[in-house]
Amino acid sequence: MDPKKRFDIKQGLKVNIVLKADQRSGKLTSGVVKDILTNSPSHPHGIKVRLTSGEVGRVQEIL
Repeated sequence: MDPKKRFDIKQGLKVNIVLKADQRSGKLTSGVVKDILTNSPSHPHGIKVRLTSGEVGRVQEIL
């Protein structure tokens, strides 16, 4: 499964995302996908999602 392809991201999946504030450090945040925010079929930096915790970031890994 590719975190850069929207087709592979589904609501309820456990993922690691990088928050906007953590992009320089690369620190990952774990959570469950609530909403998919990217409309295009793919994105070179990862699909943007909102977690159930309310945090927004780009998917780096699908767990």
